[in-house]
Amino acid sequence: MSGQTVAGGRYVLDRPLGHGGMATVYLAHDEELDRSVAVKLLAEHLAGDAAFRERFLREARLAARLSHPNVVGVYDAGEDERGRPYIVMEHVEGQTVDALLRERGPLPAGEAVAIALQACHGLAHAHSAGLIHRDVKPQNLLLREDGTVKVADFGIARAAETTALTQIGTVLGTAAYLAPEQAAGEEVTPATDVYGLGAVLYELLTGRPPREVESLADLAAGQQVPPVSELAPEVPGHVEDAVMRALARNPAYRPQSAAELAQLLAPEGSTAPLAVPSRHVSRRRLWPVLVGLLALGAIALGIVLAVVLDTSSEPPATPRPPAVAPIQRGVTPQQQAQNIAAWLERYSR
Repeated sequence: MSGQTVAGGRYVLDRPLGHGGMATVYLAHDEELDRSVAVKLLAEHLAGDAAFRERFLREARLAARLSHPNVVGVYDAGEDERGRPYIVMEHVEGQTVDALLRERGPLPAGEAVAIALQACHGLAHAHSAGLIHRDVKPQNLLLREDGTVKVADFGIARAAETTALTQIGTVLGTAAYLAPEQAAGEEVTPATDVYGLGAVLYELLTGRPPREVESLADLAAGQQVPPVSELAPEVPGHVEDAVMRALARNPAYRPQSAAELAQLLAPEGSTAPLAVPSRHVSRRRLWPVLVGLLALGAIALGIVLAVVLDTSSEPPATPRPPAVAPIQRGVTPQQQAQNIAAWLERYSR
């Protein structure tokens, strides 16, 4: 495939980046603008089907309406020399969240929430434009090398006002991340994407999907989802509550939009990070540091008191406690460590 071109030679295909049932995505070079792009080319066995061709090009028109830092951008669309429709998209250097999970397993809560919050922002932008992704899963969340999360592949997105395009009982996507109403072929809403993102966040926190399913029939059977705390007891309560609400079988009980889910994950006044850190220090690693800092604080305070008592010729009639302010409580373990370090610098001189 290397060297093949589309659009009259403008896009030179290099190598495949991914393959799905409908299309293959290639790394390519835009000769006109001298940049790397991703070209999504409809599979040959579908290119001759007028309905699939229309659907594929509708994807490009809908996705091109989106412009957001957390959404993979669509640049161009057309047909190659053999009549196969193609879409030219932003090329994202990095890895999928699926690859991240296979590499690291469950993530610390702060890092997992940072990924989910960025995905919320991208989906919220799409929802505000009347689009529903309908296939939110780890493979469609791209993590750029600088920590930016991009929602990819609006290939089965459709306008919220035209949700009757799918036949009853026919659903697309990966079963483990499909909302119950989507599995049943019913109307989808932004709450459908909320379910998919809730399933992804559940897996980021626990290392496994909320439901182990091998078919849509398994999903329709209504398996119970174990609470997050049962598998990851260190996850903050408000995060678990948000995830379990997102996974409610009845869409009316879920957050009704990605923006609402973001508010539950990062309540007003919280310091939840929006960027995924390149190097994350887990709580298990941080607690020994906190204990060590507290021990150093106790030693330093003892030295200060000893010097004061030794240099005082006449002790005061009424002993008074030293004027030492308490250590300010941090919202996160990292912030708590910073507060302890600042306290030591102030009172150990």
